[in-house]
Amino acid sequence: MIEQIRKSWLRRKVEFALQRGFQRAYETVKVNPAKFLLQLQTVYGIPVTSYQGLYSVEMNVLDDLAERVIRGAMKIAAAEGAGLGLGGIMTIVPDLSFLAGITLRTIQKLSLIYGFEYSNDEETSELWIAAASAAGVDISRDLLEKEVINKFVPRVIQRIAAQASKEVVEKWAGRLIPLASSVIGAGLNYYFLRAWGGRARAHFRERHLQLRKRMAASQVAAQAKVIELRPATTKLPA
Repeated sequence: MIEQIRKSWLRRKVEFALQRGFQRAYETVKVNPAKFLLQLQTVYGIPVTSYQGLYSVEMNVLDDLAERVIRGAMKIAAAEGAGLGLGGIMTIVPDLSFLAGITLRTIQKLSLIYGFEYSNDEETSELWIAAASAAGVDISRDLLEKEVINKFVPRVIQRIAAQASKEVVEKWAGRLIPLASSVIGAGLNYYFLRAWGGRARAHFRERHLQLRKRMAASQVAAQAKVIELRPATTKLPA
């Protein structure tokens, strides 16, 4: 009975911390698409001048880049979890706030890698749909409201936080022990980013492939139309 009460209390604490962390990340933590495009060009050597150009880059190149971004985020999350984890349950709120920020930035980078910017409300909604997918949340009933960004995002954040609290509460219970919580925090943050990053990557990859197929089909149709409209060569009699 006491164990159930403690876990229930911890789950409420985790849900609150994640909800606040994602809300704060949504308002303040954003990857600049223009700067990230420059990073793709100069650091990763991707020969594109716009995100539209990523649909001509080989899929294995994009997949490898996505994996590198996820691995980098996993290491940052582990280091952050080890540091703040020394305080045990007293640092769980700031820890989860940092973790939410790292997670959202990773999802943003994956979105850009697969050619999806978030420069308007519709694209921002799609970004949060991906975040929900990474959390294992089904938000199909909310899709009709995704154009109302100020209503849509807070609802999605609430659903993500509720689902995530279920996922981590059993494992995070170990952080009640301060001396062990540093190692536990590092490990949990590491695998949290691996799981969420992997699911977000799968979401964007599937959308990218669908759009790439539609673009290829449009090109084929356009070429066929040009050939059809091209005047036939008339042969003169000998």
